[in-house]
Amino acid sequence: MTNKLSLLLLPALFFANQANAGAVNAPEGAGSETFGWSANIKEAGLEISSTEVKNSKEYKNSPNSELSGDSETVTKGIFDFALTDEEQNYKWDNTLFMEYGKTKLRPAEGPNVENETADKILVATDYSRKSWQYWDAYVGPFAYLGYQTEFDPNDDAPRTKIIRGMTGIKMFDGKYIKSLYAALVGEYDFTYKHDKTTKAAYEIGLESEYPIREGVKANFDSYFRDYFSYSSYNPRDFEYEFSAKLNMMVDIYKGLAVGPYVQYFRAIDRGSHDYGSSTIIGVEAAFGGSWGL
Repeated sequence: MTNKLSLLLLPALFFANQANAGAVNAPEGAGSETFGWSANIKEAGLEISSTEVKNSKEYKNSPNSELSGDSETVTKGIFDFALTDEEQNYKWDNTLFMEYGKTKLRPAEGPNVENETADKILVATDYSRKSWQYWDAYVGPFAYLGYQTEFDPNDDAPRTKIIRGMTGIKMFDGKYIKSLYAALVGEYDFTYKHDKTTKAAYEIGLESEYPIREGVKANFDSYFRDYFSYSSYNPRDFEYEFSAKLNMMVDIYKGLAVGPYVQYFRAIDRGSHDYGSSTIIGVEAAFGGSWGL
């Protein structure tokens, strides 16, 4: 699987036509022609659904599931914010990403059950050099440093605490390809107080956008991370992880958009014999916008 993904994504990065060695002019359709700092809300979204069933105990043998089912509330919030310094020969993003999702099940008999479906806080800084041009995008080396944690620990597990650094090469700010990269990854994982682990991996990722028609666009965001070195053994450490999200957003009014999405996550840890995965299908409402500073 790892070899196939590498062969698919790396050629678009390494067969770039080199332009001037110094600063480059913006390719048509790439980046922003306005230099300096800007604030960018990439996404501020909320998903809420609720099913309320009354007296379902009385109808538990009914063939109509709308009367016999359990009451349920599903909520999820996403906030993706960036402070960006865009200059002629580099781009520097400082980002804050937060998401939290919970499902509350209220059965007719027995206690209520709550499950987390998403929980992540990621603070990061990402510096990308505009060294070459390829198609309508910039290409160059980049460096990334981030800290990942979460709002609530999962059951009896400790709170996630990971410092992650990356360096590699990236194509970015094209008309369709917003980010395509290949990188080496170093992690310092101190989630477990008495079992701190240093890990190494490689990662490839893609973020793209495709306008279907005026006011409607499809977005795809994905990464694959494969670990190849650990300083110690912890059965909960991942061997690999893969994440992908596809949505189609329809502009409603001044930055507000609504549309369906599907999200998939898959991973296997060192102590398991088979992978685990989750798939979410839903509808989201999100707000986005950018302001010069």
